Amino acid sequence: MPKQPGFTCDEAELRELARAVLERARKAGASGASCDVSEAHGLTVTVRKGRPETIEHNRDRGIGVTVYLGERPRAHRGHASTSDFSRAAIEQTVDAATAIARHTAEDDCAGLADEALLAREPRSLDLFHPWPISTEEAIAIAKRCEDAAFAVSPLIRNSEGASVSAQQSQYVLATSQGFMQHVAGSRHYLSCAVIAERKGLMQRDDWYSASRVPAQLAEPRTLGRYAGERAAARLGARKIATCQAPVLFEAPAAIQLIGHFVSAVNGGSLYRKTSFLTDSLGKPVFSPRVNIDERPFEPRGMASAFFDEEGVATQQRSIVRGGVVEGYFLGSYSARKLGMQTTGNAGGHHNLVVEPGSLDFRGMLREMGRGLLVTELLGHGINPVTGDYSRGAAGFWVEGGEICFPVEEITIAGNLKDMFRGIAAVGNDVLVRSGRSCGSVLIEKMTIAGE
Repeated sequence: MPKQPGFTCDEAELRELARAVLERARKAGASGASCDVSEAHGLTVTVRKGRPETIEHNRDRGIGVTVYLGERPRAHRGHASTSDFSRAAIEQTVDAATAIARHTAEDDCAGLADEALLAREPRSLDLFHPWPISTEEAIAIAKRCEDAAFAVSPLIRNSEGASVSAQQSQYVLATSQGFMQHVAGSRHYLSCAVIAERKGLMQRDDWYSASRVPAQLAEPRTLGRYAGERAAARLGARKIATCQAPVLFEAPAAIQLIGHFVSAVNGGSLYRKTSFLTDSLGKPVFSPRVNIDERPFEPRGMASAFFDEEGVATQQRSIVRGGVVEGYFLGSYSARKLGMQTTGNAGGHHNLVVEPGSLDFRGMLREMGRGLLVTELLGHGINPVTGDYSRGAAGFWVEGGEICFPVEEITIAGNLKDMFRGIAAVGNDVLVRSGRSCGSVLIEKMTIAGE
């Protein structure tokens, strides 16, 4: 790829830097080494109450190198990094990593990924769509977004700001096994957060849109209007009596719920025995209605990749089928600890898709009938070892399948094992955030602590 505007290096130069790192590691006596050479640049603008509040131009670059001395099961690992691309800095960084490796204890699971699993053939995933937006243009977009939020109602009295961000990056990952791949990507977002007030009582809400492609971001006025509507709708919130009732997690909250499952079946949590889903492979964890897939090859996907942070080829696979866990998220190290094979997830998952059901959002409300719609989760009351779940929440009380009034100052509680098994429906009101795609999720019963 030729050098793109804003970058200081082209693909060939990044590759040459990676070769220099690996050659220095070889000369230093490393039995194996890996490195990543990256750079990024971007612009982020925030407008608050019609005036620019922050303007940030970022430019980052770095080289990270990991060296191994000895072979498994007697390998020693060392890591170091630098933001200096000079030859002298490269040599110093590799030497520092080597010195660290000499002073670390042997680790029978340390080492490069299995060479046979590396992604040798590049795959085009259409991830790079730079946004050559000027500061003035970004400010204008943010203003349109915030203005639309204020125009929703006179009750929208204040703002935390509307932000526009355009980010571009590229990197080369290389290992001493002959693996070397280059990837360029872009990430852009638009967000708005406003505050509604009535009789001295205030409510805040927000919304955002993210995409690799600028043209696929939400229209600024539409996004701002929606953020304003959400904040205004929360005015007049009430407390409710403690009860047990169905709970409908709105799509953004449902994505957080799926995130707890991802953490629980992550290799690090599993081999450390800090997960409530230890030894869950092949066992029913969710309701039979739940199916989750990993799709790393989605064009323009926010978490798309044809190799992971070790260079291992990713794969499209089923994670949950009919409620049964069919896959963990493992890198080479955690896989070795568990006596398994890496799943190509060093560094995280790649586009998780929770299969939607047949009901839209209004249909999900009707399905629930009477209960709590959760639109915001607060705090971090989750025990990863037991699965105990207790979080502050806000949302709306629902009767007869219709939203009745906003609710605040409540806590929802249960155990994630019971919650996952108690999923009664997944909506088709799909939202994609942080590489996860999910609609609203209805749980049959939870404890709602109020007055």
